[in-house]
Amino acid sequence: MPIQKAFGERIKFLRKKQGLSQEKFALFINMDRTYYASVEGGRRNISLINIKKIADGFGISISELFEKI
Repeated sequence: MPIQKAFGERIKFLRKKQGLSQEKFALFINMDRTYYASVEGGRRNISLINIKKIADGFGISISELFEKI
């Protein structure tokens, strides 16, 4: 599985675990909803800055964000 797809599935799992919509989570981390949706869908090669925003939004480290990928 491509890493973009695996990463997308991981953040989708974490977001749903917190009971948040894509829109609410994207707003919370100050990211455009359509951009976030494309990352979650595995269609983006995301930057390190945005990976950090997502990890911070979930309250976890970057290494935890990549667990099981």
